Amino acid sequence: MTLKTTLGILIALICISCNNTTQQTPTTTENVVKEETPTFTNKGHELVYTMMQEVGDYATLAAKNDVVYTYTYQTPDGQKDVSTEKYIFDGEYSYGLYNTHQRTLPELEGTIEQGYDGKEYWLKNEGTIITDEAALKRVAFNRPTNYYWFTMMQKLGDPGLVYEYVKQQTVNNINYDVVKVSFESTEDKPQDIYQVYINPETKRVDQFLFTVVDFGVTDPYLMEVSYEEVDGLQIPTKRRYKKSDWDATVTDAPWITVDWTDITFDNGLEKSLFVK
Repeated sequence: MTLKTTLGILIALICISCNNTTQQTPTTTENVVKEETPTFTNKGHELVYTMMQEVGDYATLAAKNDVVYTYTYQTPDGQKDVSTEKYIFDGEYSYGLYNTHQRTLPELEGTIEQGYDGKEYWLKNEGTIITDEAALKRVAFNRPTNYYWFTMMQKLGDPGLVYEYVKQQTVNNINYDVVKVSFESTEDKPQDIYQVYINPETKRVDQFLFTVVDFGVTDPYLMEVSYEEVDGLQIPTKRRYKKSDWDATVTDAPWITVDWTDITFDNGLEKSLFVK
């Protein structure tokens, strides 16, 4: 799975917003090796690299082998998803057990399980395999999207990205370095854009703008994040987002929130867990 595809899924999920949401998703990373400091293409590239050294790069994350956490997604109208998420980083195996799924496949009563075993997406409802094509498309949407949510800051260092230092901008009395992150393209069509706001004191991304070109949305959303240290990594465990403009001025609409809790790494997860 390419970074461009993964990020496209992440953006797609966030775009559905109160009706749903949109997101985008990245490449499978196997046999991760700690890389030497790269040759920077420009100041923006260097700032993103420095950010990843602060929060923990993908090699550092992948060395923890796996993660288990609780994912809570809340829309302004009160709709909620609550799932127990489990990932193995080598191969990007992904599993989610939903005890609450008011947004995701709400027509299914009781618990649902979603999985990705490295090759196939699958779905169970109260232990029974579901083969409905539309439902499986939602699983193929959720699994890489939720994985990308968790690894997004590390994925900003993936190959094939283009970095551009845009400007300095003061937001809430902080003079941020703003860096545009886009994709190398071999196709003659518009590409999605990330514009990250890097705090010069903490070196972390406090917020970012993004587009949803595949859904015809070129006006950005603004995502705000806050961090928690977990096992030596800075994890953006709280986030909220809504529509914005390119100066990070948001609308009066209410925020959509996402929270991660009870995060544990290196749980000894077996790949058999991810097979239907």
